[in-house]
Amino acid sequence: MQVWPGRAYPLGASYDGAGTNFAVFSEAAHRIELCLLHDDGSQTAVELRETDAFVRHAYLPGVMPGQRYGFRVHGPYAPERGQRCNSAKLLLDPYARAISGEINWDESVYGYHFGRPDSRNDLDSAPHTMASVVVNPYFDWGDDRSPRTDYHRTVIYEAHVKGLTMLHPELPEELRGTYAGLAHPAVISHLTELGVTTLELMPVHQFVHDHRLVDAGLSNYWGYNTIGFFAPHNAYASWGERGEQVLEFKHAVRALHQAGIEVILDVVYNHTAEGSHLGPTLSFRGLDNASYYRLAEDRRHYTDTTGTGNSLLMRSPHVLQMIMDSLRYWVTEMHVDGFRFDLAATLARQFHEVDRLSSFFDLVQQDPVVSRVKLIAEPWDVGEGGYQVGKFPPLWTEWNGKYRDTVRDLWRGRPRTLAEFASRLTGSSDLYQDDGRRPLASINFVTCHDGFTLHDLVSYEEKHNEANGEGNRDGESDNRSWNCGAEGESEDPEVLEVRGRQMRNFIATLMLSQGVPMLSHGDEFGRTQRGNNNAYCQDGELSWVKWPEPGSGAEGTLLEFTRTMVWLRRDHPVFRRRRFFHGRPVAGAQDELTDIAWFTPEGRQMTQRNWQSAQARALSVFLNGNAISEPGPRGERIRDDSFLLMFNAGPEDLDFAVPVHHGRQWQVVVDTARPEGVPPGGGAKVAAGERVWLVGRSLVVLRRPA
Repeated sequence: MQVWPGRAYPLGASYDGAGTNFAVFSEAAHRIELCLLHDDGSQTAVELRETDAFVRHAYLPGVMPGQRYGFRVHGPYAPERGQRCNSAKLLLDPYARAISGEINWDESVYGYHFGRPDSRNDLDSAPHTMASVVVNPYFDWGDDRSPRTDYHRTVIYEAHVKGLTMLHPELPEELRGTYAGLAHPAVISHLTELGVTTLELMPVHQFVHDHRLVDAGLSNYWGYNTIGFFAPHNAYASWGERGEQVLEFKHAVRALHQAGIEVILDVVYNHTAEGSHLGPTLSFRGLDNASYYRLAEDRRHYTDTTGTGNSLLMRSPHVLQMIMDSLRYWVTEMHVDGFRFDLAATLARQFHEVDRLSSFFDLVQQDPVVSRVKLIAEPWDVGEGGYQVGKFPPLWTEWNGKYRDTVRDLWRGRPRTLAEFASRLTGSSDLYQDDGRRPLASINFVTCHDGFTLHDLVSYEEKHNEANGEGNRDGESDNRSWNCGAEGESEDPEVLEVRGRQMRNFIATLMLSQGVPMLSHGDEFGRTQRGNNNAYCQDGELSWVKWPEPGSGAEGTLLEFTRTMVWLRRDHPVFRRRRFFHGRPVAGAQDELTDIAWFTPEGRQMTQRNWQSAQARALSVFLNGNAISEPGPRGERIRDDSFLLMFNAGPEDLDFAVPVHHGRQWQVVVDTARPEGVPPGGGAKVAAGERVWLVGRSLVVLRRPA
């Protein structure tokens, strides 16, 4: 075999049509072997002799896409000094564009012998671990372009590749649970009809099913256990795993873009699947443990702010380079439109505390590729001071956990909630205005993959995670939920009626709030996980979306209501303003009314006493469509209908007065007390000063034409 010197960049395996360049970083290694793996189980070892800035490299003519490979690193093994090189372990390329196979959790994939954590294990891991794959980078994207949907027009739909597609009745069996399933016209049609603009996929970077879960007959279903930051997860591919997963993912992105739908990836750059010091040696640990991971004072152990056993070393230039290279790769080569960063506070821990000016944010801010896509932070981790909602840099948007908590508290009847609810409804200016951000920095959600589904939020007060095998100790215990009078499934028509109303309340509130709404897949059908609020290990019908039959019962009615609310939002810019409300008239408006006003159910302006009342659970909000301060795309004035939102979060029915000075004639367009949520015949007409009857725990929306 010919071996040419090759290049130190780009890292990974780069096929050019005639051969492949291999490059891998390790400051700890004395020597690195590239192992080409053959289908008969044999290997060809090639030493990477050329070194530039700790990058070993070589070019191999004739090595084609589909070739499996790994690295063996010869170097120091001294865990007490943070060094864990062991040439018996076949290591994945951190820059592998595809990965084949899976781990069978033989003892050989560990650096020690079971029961003896201080021992050294020299068993060969190659027959029992995964392999990197050379891929063909060429793909006919045609005229593919990112939809580049503005944040104020964005409606995010969080989904799991397998969970969304596995039970879809219109998908062929071979496409269910795959990237190709996402691209199927039936799935895309559902998203477009729902009004979704952006599909946020739970992790699709190559991940690993934990040894503990596999032994228990479970799996790491959610995928927050990454081992390959450049590789699409191979189990979601229907075409094959020797690079075909890359083509299939690209095909899905292209199809979604053609439908005008953006693709955002949920990415996990805070830790890897190698876990704690008792975890396996799969890649980073064996290449250069101290360069990739945050080590504790006792360097045999790891500093863990993620709850997974390790944290990546965010002050290492090599880690930062890998993350930025990965982000750019997924944008430029895979054409994704943005990222949601799991446990993003960990990325800001350059040393110990969370620092919004850390190197990672500096790199993102100045990067000409990454800085131009959607960047969404999950603004917390499990470390000290890790809850950082409202504290990320101006370029970023955030999952607004305070929005979720406040809206849940309102509709379950928690006292003293109105004042904070007003802030959440109007874009959380208390969190985002002081640093120059706008309402669109707030990604609003009531439910997501982590926690109760919407159905379970109104059906359970206690988590029921027994199926996870942890004695129901895992998962959040404080869910801010209310079961509407019965725990779990019920056939009581009164209970079911209240639950349906509550689900409509949550969906309507989400779509009427300033900021960017996010739906969790299946909530539009009222899917259930039977009270499991931590279904991370449940790869089965408990977690998969059960698609209702067309026109079927309550599920179909909820779907139609969700569509109605999404399109109401999309049709009316007053619900998706780009600037915060001022609470005063806007110059040049057709009237002198303020852009927003708050009223008691009696139709009087809210006072400080009203806001602070422990008993107060109801109010009205006037949104003035004639007082939108931001201009349109060509500088034109934006005018819209005006709306009056009436919230009755208490258990008693209430009579609401329509304010007398904010419009003479109104029409009811939404009433969550109705199963369909939308009044028949266009809704009743209501004049100023008249009364509107609101059932307990319901909301009504009145519209006044512009």
